[in-house]
Amino acid sequence: MERRSFLKNAGAGLAVGTMAMPAIAQNAPTIKWRLASSFPKSLDTIYGGAEHMAKRVAEATGGKFQIQVFAGGEIVPGPAVFDAVKDGTVEMGHTVSYYFYGKDPTYALETAVPFGMTNRQMDAWMRYGNGSKLLGEVFAKSNIMTIPCGNTTTQMGGWYRKEIKTAADLKGLKIRIGGFAGAVLSKLGAVPQQIPGGDIYPALEKGTIDAAEWIGPYDDQKLGFNKVAKFYYYPGWWEGGPQVSAYVSLKKWAELPKEYQAILQIACADAHVDMVAKYDSKNPTALKQLVGSGTQLKQFPKEVMDACYKAAMDLYAETSASNAQFKKVYDDYKKFMDDQNLWHRIAEGSYASYMYSKR
Repeated sequence: MERRSFLKNAGAGLAVGTMAMPAIAQNAPTIKWRLASSFPKSLDTIYGGAEHMAKRVAEATGGKFQIQVFAGGEIVPGPAVFDAVKDGTVEMGHTVSYYFYGKDPTYALETAVPFGMTNRQMDAWMRYGNGSKLLGEVFAKSNIMTIPCGNTTTQMGGWYRKEIKTAADLKGLKIRIGGFAGAVLSKLGAVPQQIPGGDIYPALEKGTIDAAEWIGPYDDQKLGFNKVAKFYYYPGWWEGGPQVSAYVSLKKWAELPKEYQAILQIACADAHVDMVAKYDSKNPTALKQLVGSGTQLKQFPKEVMDACYKAAMDLYAETSASNAQFKKVYDDYKKFMDDQNLWHRIAEGSYASYMYSKR
């Protein structure tokens, strides 16, 4: 089944708890794959997306297609998932592609970039725009096929040991952040640090870093960041709707029976919807608990947002001038996003603004 056609037709209306599947022939082969996640088991939301997908695959095939999920570090470190799938160390991965910005910034467009698309906009681009086609061509060069398999929705702006009142406060700030966002903040004098999720707490506690971004209230509370940093900022302008992806070895994909290919993709679509729903259900309570325990919730000042936006646009122009592959994908991404923002501003934005005022 062609990846692009699947994304257009499957999973959009799936109920989280149900999934219609084709009957599996009695002589269908038994296949066992290993999946390397970039995330720790403690995060039942983002790590749990891969487990949800694997469970659906097993249920739909009567246990004949089994995918064993390994947390970050159990087979390879979280940041090594790309190479593990590319080189055939594992058949699958579950990760976010902006982790591999250093290999090529184009990969970040498969997850999220500063002042980029929301979850719904990203889904639209992948399914009905050119996202799936363009990114598929990029990842195929590394023997990888990606399937959307989760989204954290718009994230928070992270934890800070001191207040950020002006753009000047970013100068010299040692912050755990990577990819495009780190490059943007570097333009404003910050010092980005690429630190795995499990190492963020001790780095903040010891003062090795001054700030850190991770995901949002539910996951951040689990990792205890509120105990070592007082100020919690929003919004995470670098992650408007970060897509989490299942990586599949193209070689192994080609060996799968067509039925198994379809089941895997449908299971990923179900996990994608489930992750969004889980975050939306968990984050409100966690945020109230954090604020109740003394966390100071802060909105980034407009001056800071404007400075970051300008730095991001400058970086996109520079990257496009030096990387033809990035330019090709980003130009399409940006055009699609601009049209989406026009529509969402009229309908979603006006409705949401009114409803928020009535709380």
